[in-house]
Amino acid sequence: MSSNAAASSSGGAGSADSAAPRRNSKRPKYSRFTQQELPACKPILTPKWVVSAFILVSVIFIPIGVASLLASRDVVEIVDRYETECIPEPLRGDKVGFIQSAANKTCERKITVPKRMKSPIYVYYQLDNFYQNHRRYVKSRSDAQLKSLKEENETKSCDPEGTSGGKPIVPCGLIAWSLFNDTYSFSRNNQQLAVNKKDISWKSDRDGKFGKKVFPKNFQKGGLIGGGTLNESIPLNEQEDLIVWMRTAALPTFRKLYGRIEVDLQPNDIIHITLKNRYNTYSFGGKKKLVLSTTSWLGGKNDFLGIAYLTVGGLCLFLALSFTIIYLVKPRKLGDPSYLSWNRNPAGH
Repeated sequence: MSSNAAASSSGGAGSADSAAPRRNSKRPKYSRFTQQELPACKPILTPKWVVSAFILVSVIFIPIGVASLLASRDVVEIVDRYETECIPEPLRGDKVGFIQSAANKTCERKITVPKRMKSPIYVYYQLDNFYQNHRRYVKSRSDAQLKSLKEENETKSCDPEGTSGGKPIVPCGLIAWSLFNDTYSFSRNNQQLAVNKKDISWKSDRDGKFGKKVFPKNFQKGGLIGGGTLNESIPLNEQEDLIVWMRTAALPTFRKLYGRIEVDLQPNDIIHITLKNRYNTYSFGGKKKLVLSTTSWLGGKNDFLGIAYLTVGGLCLFLALSFTIIYLVKPRKLGDPSYLSWNRNPAGH
């Protein structure tokens, strides 16, 4: 009787256990990935490996830095700042008034060639303190209008230079409205130096962003003139000064290509420059510079890349020498447990 009762009791408990809901386990499903058991390279950074790595980096970086720096130093660059010098001295107290007046703005300048400049010689204009990257300025354009004649009325994003007299402006927007309009001509020994303005813009911009059948219309016809004008008989994809200007700069100091002089200039040549100082940078304290520059295999004059490579290479070489001296003067056995904190101070453990 007691055994039956026990069995009955045991059966009841078992059935109760089976009826109880099982608790879900949070253990992830086993895999070699979750348990980090995949094959892996686990290098041991011994002093020899560390020193070798630093030496390798220095051996690669230092020659690249030297080559880059020499290439940059081979570039001949002439920079002439003219925004103040090209205003008559009596009128320099009111520069904004002069630039907005109808006065003659022709300016004569002279520059001397310091070293032989091999063609092509690139002519740039440089503007300082001009924020082409301002959000409202960058957005004030219509890419659809620039590309297609059918989108001529697409001027919603061009405010405040979208329409004039109730008609759409082509090209519309603040970027086009503020087109740089200073001009330069060069002569040497009373002979004119031609400036080639063909292919000064990106081919991708000419072919993909500016339409062959889109012509300027109603441009700079408002009450306030922002910059240069455009020839209404030439399609936008051939207006290369505009295309160069419409590729906005990321920094407030920038250069844009004006053209190319395709003859060599010799040392001590005196170049006479006749320029039209029309562009208003005086309202915002901007600067204007004319730049003549050759190029190298690395591009224009820029010492930063060479200095950066030399700095990194020199630092790696210094660290390699330092670690080598430390390793030779005070060597240390790899994986020595005596350096562990609890072995170095057993009493405090």
